[in-house]
Amino acid sequence: MYPRVQIGKMRNFVMALIMLLGLGSLAAFAQQDADSSSAPQPAVPESSTPAPTEAKAAPPPASNTPATRVPAIRPDTYIIGVGDILEVNVWKESELSKTVPVRPDGMITLPLVGEIKAVGLTPNQLQDQLTSSLQKVVSEPQVTVMVVSVNSMAFNIVGQVNKPGYYPLVRPITILDAIALSGGFRDFAKEKKIYVLRATPDGKQERLKFNYKDVIKGKNMSQNIMLQPHDTLVIP
Repeated sequence: MYPRVQIGKMRNFVMALIMLLGLGSLAAFAQQDADSSSAPQPAVPESSTPAPTEAKAAPPPASNTPATRVPAIRPDTYIIGVGDILEVNVWKESELSKTVPVRPDGMITLPLVGEIKAVGLTPNQLQDQLTSSLQKVVSEPQVTVMVVSVNSMAFNIVGQVNKPGYYPLVRPITILDAIALSGGFRDFAKEKKIYVLRATPDGKQERLKFNYKDVIKGKNMSQNIMLQPHDTLVIP
């Protein structure tokens, strides 16, 4: 038989050993768990769906409408004259919609309306008169009058410029403005001998001289007059 003291010492040794073994197992388990959590995670594959891009505005559709040579005119102030070309549109009445010239007698002719005076009226005034006339034969007519070619309010440029011809006069235009509109001088233009031919009330023509060299230097600026309908600017 072992003495009681030795038995007690052995018991204490066994208990201490068991505790040490238990703590070692717990430490190993904790280290394994830490290693697994710190290990690199497998890469998640990116979605094959592309990221949405910023919406772009669609380009405007191409227009087949030809550019008009007539500058913007105000239908409430422009006065219709002989030779002007008018476009009369009656909504939902294609047979009544016509493009008509203003005749030398100042009249135009339209279906169901017959002859009606256009000279001296604004497009809006003519529009009102046509609406009134058509009310007798059309239920609630909606009429629009547009000037598509300005011939009564025009001036002419002839001679040594790049673009001679008739130009509409629907805004104030000086001789310098007219030269710019015509594309400038040709190589052999006589810039000091330009003149304007203008009809006088007695039926004659007067010649108004214009020295381009002086005017661009700020001399004799009174020569740079406003052009009037039916003037002819001559560039020798």
